[in-house]
Parts: sequence; C-alpha cells; structure tokens
Amino acid sequence: MTTPLPSDRGTGAPTGAAPVPRPTDTDGHPATRTADPRTDASSAPQTDASSAARKATRDLPGSTVTREAPDPRRWLILAIASAAQFLAVLDLIAVTIAFPAIGQDFAPAPAAARSWVLNGYTVVLAALLVPAGRLADEAGRRRCFLVGMVLFGLASAACGAAPTLTLLIVARVVQGVAAAVLIPTSLSLALPAFPARERATAVGAWTAVSAVAASSGPVIGGLLTAVDWRLIFLINVPVVLLAVVAGVRLLPRSVRGPRQALDLPGTALVLVCVGALVTAFVEAPEWGYTAPATLAVLAAGVLAGVLGVRHVRRAEHPVVHPALFRTPGFTPATLGLLGYFVAYGVMMLAASLLFTDVWHYPVRTAGLAMAPWPLTVLVVSAVSGRIVAAVGNRGTAVIGAVCFVVAALWWSFLAGDGSGGTHYATRFLPGLILAGFGTGLYQPVMFAATGSLPSGQLSLGSGVLMVSRQAGTALGVAVLVAAMGGQQHPELGALRGGWIIAAVTAAGAVVAALALGRDGRPRR
Repeated sequence: MTTPLPSDRGTGAPTGAAPVPRPTDTDGHPATRTADPRTDASSAPQTDASSAARKATRDLPGSTVTREAPDPRRWLILAIASAAQFLAVLDLIAVTIAFPAIGQDFAPAPAAARSWVLNGYTVVLAALLVPAGRLADEAGRRRCFLVGMVLFGLASAACGAAPTLTLLIVARVVQGVAAAVLIPTSLSLALPAFPARERATAVGAWTAVSAVAASSGPVIGGLLTAVDWRLIFLINVPVVLLAVVAGVRLLPRSVRGPRQALDLPGTALVLVCVGALVTAFVEAPEWGYTAPATLAVLAAGVLAGVLGVRHVRRAEHPVVHPALFRTPGFTPATLGLLGYFVAYGVMMLAASLLFTDVWHYPVRTAGLAMAPWPLTVLVVSAVSGRIVAAVGNRGTAVIGAVCFVVAALWWSFLAGDGSGGTHYATRFLPGLILAGFGTGLYQPVMFAATGSLPSGQLSLGSGVLMVSRQAGTALGVAVLVAAMGGQQHPELGALRGGWIIAAVTAAGAVVAALALGRDGRPRR
C-alpha cells in the first residue's frame, strides 16, 4: 500500500476548520489531492479570485480547487513518467531507421504492407490519445499508466520475437494502443506533484526527454540495427520492468473522476477524424497526393471532425467537453503546438535528409550531427523555470517560437552543398542551437497549459495536446515529402523549400504565443 503523501493532508480549508472528508481512489485508498495553479497556498479563506477560478471551470466535470503543496517525491514521479515518454517516442524514431533491415527480413511482402510497421503505430497512437486520456481521468491515471506500461512491454517483446510480418504489424498496433495510454497519463501524473512555480521546469525536463528520444533515435536505432533490428524492441522490456516496479512504489494514487455515460458516438467520431487525417498524411507519399484513396480518407476525416464538433456541443456527457477549450490558455496552446510540430516535423526530417542524401553522411554520423539540438534542449530546460519567472509565459513562448522561425530561415538561406566540418559549424550548427532553444522554451509553456485544467481533466487535456503533436509531426513530414516532389533522394533546393514552409508554420506558433497573457492566460 502506498503511504499517503504529506500533500494529501492539505484540504484547502482554513486553519481550524472542520476536516473535509477525503476521497478515495479506484482501489478504495485515500486519494492524493492534486495541486491547482488557480489557488494560492498561502491564502486560507475564500477570496474573490478563488471564487472566480471556480466559476471559470464550474461546467467542467471533475473540477477541483485545492491548496498547492509540493510532493517530496515529485522528481522521482517525473522520472518514471518521462521513461514512458522516452520509450514511446524512441520506438517511433528508431524503428524508422531500422525499417530497411526489417524490409529485408520480410522481403517477399509488398512495400505497402511493410509500411504499416511504421504507420500502424503512428495512426493508432494519434487516434486513441483523446479516448485514452478520458478513460484515464475516470478510471484512475496511476492504474492506467501501469497497465499501459505492462502492455507496452508485452507488445515490445512480441515485436522482437515476431516470426512473420503480420504478427509484427499486430504487435506494433498493440504498442500504439499502449503508447496512447502512456503519453497523456505520464504528464498528468507528474504535473499535480509540482507547485505552479516549478511546473515550467518540470515540463521543460519532460520536453527535454522527448527531444532527446527523438534526436537520439537515429543513433540508437543505427547501433542496434547493426547487431539485430529486433533489439530495438527487446531493449524496452527491462526498462518497462524497472518503471513498473518503481511506479507501484512511488506513483501517487489519483482521485477517480465521476463516472459518466460512455459517449460512443463521440468517441467513434474522434477515432475516425484523427485516424483518417493522420492516415491521409502518412500514406499520401505512397498513395499519391491526389489519388482517390488519399482524397477519400481525407474527406472522411474532415467530415468526422465536423460531425464531432456538432455532437460534442449537444451531447450531455461528450468525450471532449467544449468547456475544455474555454480554460485559460488551452486553445492557444493546442493551436500553437500544432503549428510548432508541423515545423518540427519538417525541420527534423529535412536536416536528416541533408546529412544522409546531400552530404552523404553515414547514418551514425548523421545522428551525431543532430546531437547539438537535444543537448541545447537539456541546457535550456534546466533554466526554463527561471526564464518564465523573468519574462512570463507569453514572453518565453514568443522567444522560443521566434528561435524556431530563425533556425528554419538560417538553414534555408545558408545551408549549402558543402559537407566539410567548417561548413557544418558555420552554416548549419547555429540553426541546430536555435532550434534547441526554441524547443526548450516553447514546448514547456504550451504543454504546461494542461496544469490550468481541473484535476479531473488532466489526462484528457494532455491527450488533446498530444494529438496536436502527433498530427502536426505527421503533417510536417507529408508536407516536406510533397515539397520534394516524392523524390527518395531530394536535392538541396527541395529541402530549402521545406524550411521556408517550416518558418511559416513556426510563425503561426508565434501568433498563438502572443494570444497568451504574461501568466499564460489569454490576453483580454
């Protein structure tokens, strides 16, 4: 049994008030109360500000306003949550590097079938993020996180042992289901343990882990594939075991949200909308951008989105409550992350293609050449909390997005055909450092918008923001491939065009950041 944390004792009641009955979690144990940034830990009596905070979110199910108290184990909780984030992102990138080797082992199978080793994971992950977040809020985030972690480990072992392509694809789909549960619950488990003043730093660390996983994926994938591509999956198993054991001992028990009727029509529309749109993005290079299949799937996704918006505005208990987007700062964060990750997807892939196809670096060298990006993120993330305290959420996000714009323009105008060390150091490396600054400053502020949600909506809100990440990245890759004209080995001119597109979409992220107030709320 997990010992109740010191933060559990705070009820937000004035000193000397009658004790407030404590809720129980899904297992019947005393539940850990989550911190809410809308209250001040030093204010005991009810104030007009706290009343206004309650009023602003009174129509969201699961709304709670409690006193902040730092969890003494918050950094360990963040480490466990970040492990799940690292595995989910790493398996997406490293498998891409191993894809040629996987194709050789299953060579008789058509290329379209082999592509679902990659796309099955991507599409299922994106489609299930929102329903999985809603489920975690109602069933208990700790329980869902541990179940998702175990499922991810079993699916990884199945991928590593798969004797046929069909079984490998099925195991990858199961991996995508598990990752869809892990990603939104990882952030929603970690955030409540931190007081508001530390959340930018915490999300910065969580973001840095994601960036390191994405950037180290080519290196790790290349090293493991050189031995056997199956090791990419099997290496997950001991990490999962360690995370599960630590999670059982350390993760706080969360309050179970109010049980509501399952919104089957809304859930189906969300699945079809996100799944169809992401499928169209990832398959367009293979099917053709104007092919009937691409247009039909795209139209199905758009239609499901329109019907879904209409449904959630009328349903009594919708899968995504419209009031979620009335939470201060949440809508700018959702739109800003979408534009940012379109730019991210373009810039990451274009840089990799420049190294491997234009400068003809080996895969391992190309991975090392990308290393300054995640290393800069690590450094910036360590001080992101201080930067937010100095210039505010809006200023921090604007600076981060502008860095991304400048990085894309830097590469577009200065990156050339020369592949020597001097050319890399003067023409490309500054852009990598700028991109690292952008990642380390922009993502923590925008993902921290989840912290402004009521405690009963944390996983759902995280899932919505993660959809922006997954859909934006997939769209960015599709846009770059379209800009390259479908060429497998693009020329420098096509990559420059991709960087211009990235600069434009990153400029959209700047606009979203400007919509925030200094404290992260929308400007009046």
